[in-house]
Amino acid sequence: MCGIAGFLDPRRRFDTRRAADLARAMADRVVHRGPDAGGAWADEAAGIAFGHRRLSIVELSAAGAQPMISASGRSVLSYNGEVYNPEELRPELEARGIRFRGHSDTEVILEAFEACGVVATAKRLIGMFALAWWDGRERTLWLLRDRIGKKPLYYGRLGGTVLFGSQLKTLMAHPDWEGVIDRDALAGYLRFGYFPAERSVFRGVRQLRPGTALSIRLDGPDAGEPTEHVYWDPYEIAARPPLALNGHELTDALEELLADAVRRRMVADVPLGAFLSGGIDSSTVVALMQKQSTRPVKTFSIGFAEASYDEAPYARAIAKHLGTEHTELYVAPEAALELIPRLAEWFDEPFADASQIPTLLVAELARRHVTVALSGDGGDELFAGYERYGIQQRRQMLSWVPQGVRRMYREKLFPLLPKGMLGRRLSYSLSLPWKERYAEEMCFIPAFEREMPLLTPEFRATLAEGGNPCEILMRYFEQAPAHDPISQMLYVDTKTYLVEDILTKVDRMSMLTSLEVRVPILDHLFVEWVTQLGPEWKMRGDKQKYIFRKLAERVGVPKEVLYRPKQGFALPLVHWMRHEMKDLILGVLLDPRTLQRGYFDPAGVRRLLDEHFRGRRNSSGHIWRLLIFELWHRNFLETFTSRFGDSESCAPTAAAAGPA
Repeated sequence: MCGIAGFLDPRRRFDTRRAADLARAMADRVVHRGPDAGGAWADEAAGIAFGHRRLSIVELSAAGAQPMISASGRSVLSYNGEVYNPEELRPELEARGIRFRGHSDTEVILEAFEACGVVATAKRLIGMFALAWWDGRERTLWLLRDRIGKKPLYYGRLGGTVLFGSQLKTLMAHPDWEGVIDRDALAGYLRFGYFPAERSVFRGVRQLRPGTALSIRLDGPDAGEPTEHVYWDPYEIAARPPLALNGHELTDALEELLADAVRRRMVADVPLGAFLSGGIDSSTVVALMQKQSTRPVKTFSIGFAEASYDEAPYARAIAKHLGTEHTELYVAPEAALELIPRLAEWFDEPFADASQIPTLLVAELARRHVTVALSGDGGDELFAGYERYGIQQRRQMLSWVPQGVRRMYREKLFPLLPKGMLGRRLSYSLSLPWKERYAEEMCFIPAFEREMPLLTPEFRATLAEGGNPCEILMRYFEQAPAHDPISQMLYVDTKTYLVEDILTKVDRMSMLTSLEVRVPILDHLFVEWVTQLGPEWKMRGDKQKYIFRKLAERVGVPKEVLYRPKQGFALPLVHWMRHEMKDLILGVLLDPRTLQRGYFDPAGVRRLLDEHFRGRRNSSGHIWRLLIFELWHRNFLETFTSRFGDSESCAPTAAAAGPA
């Protein structure tokens, strides 16, 4: 696992040494992603330069160093990721006369690109990756991202130069960096808590879409114009007829596919372990690991003193049942709170999933013992594990109620119900058409936001110019090849929430500790197969993840784990916000510096905080988003960037930062 960076400058302003030094400086911004070694390469005549930071996992010798030049000298690769099937490609390449210098997957990918092409090779790779490949013969830069989006890759054309890198801070080291806040994208953050649709907080910079290759030619009539090549979309498979298998046959196939995905991800030249939260997904992965291991698997979990958030006892019981070598850490609020001011610096942009903190803590714990850890991420998005899927099932019981009656309830009767009434919010949600209900939850639009605006009228007006970010969800609904609501929601979740929230969180927090995290449930062969299952195998009655629970039971996960209520991997945020975090929240959000930026309405913020701390509403979600956004301003735009000398170019203009 590594960090990459680089640029393509058609103006060729730098000599080879200066270009290589600049690419190295860009990559060094993410030294935590690759603390073991660094390198750079440049071609003055083409205006191209690559930088690289290396976390050594396979082929620990210098034969795995990057950027890597091909045996022919034609091309160069800078690669972040891990491919689990190089042994399938290597013999084919050797049959073509290629002689390998080492046994790294990097070298296999590099030589396969020359021999077979980028898109054809991408379709053969099993793993996670984000990479840049320079084809010197065709004078073309290729960027490539894995099918699911496990590894990040930002790019943009700024000042005539194409910049790219694993994180935004790599791009900021280049003199062409502009750093203007994209207000349209900011509207997405305020709705979703992350930046959707491959956007970033900065104008002109985006993420490469998962399952996509991007080519940029240096010469010819289309020189400098990026061309996208989509090489994979799992839900094209969903258009096929559902698998005609019975429950036993389905469970057999699931076990075989997931066991193979786990086996591939247990190959490493460094110590390996797994996260064990006490939930179904991680427990199933660990059970399959232990079946294939000759020694106890090293497992890691964290716990909290607040019992309703503490899954550590379940993880401990599962570890004992499976026979793993288990390590756990109980987290005091003070330890977690110390991390909050630096979250924005680590993510480079506002990111409001509070489970980023326990993710970082368990990654830190694991890194003390191992360099690679497997996780159970992805099960909820493949097998309908969230409560919103269950609500959809309950909605179907109300299908006899005419839409006109539901509309009258929302518009006429609902506003008259006492605030705080039990079931008031749920009844409103159930009255919505199902796509609107999904969008309202994912876009974080609780009813009280209409009663208590938190943004200034001027800033709301500037955001409105960019349109409604929730329309992104509707566009994905239109693209979904499946017809039933459950499968369509799974499609939209996989395209948005899974990539931009879950996988972003896991990547940033694990790589911050220089830990490689592998996700077998999101093996693309497993994903493709699961998408062919009908919704009745994922939701059956009120039982979520139906067939996956059957698999978990078969591989040895105890029933008391399988059928207990879902907790999720989260902080005791509501409790901490009213106690340990109170001074931090009030000190930041009521600071005149915060309220004078032009983003937040002072009266709305004061009312929000007052009602939350009095216990009249649970506003922890809104408060967290506002807090993270302001801390990003302070600790990234104003502190981190100035430390590297970019504060002037990165600071937003008055128009970009908010209304005058």
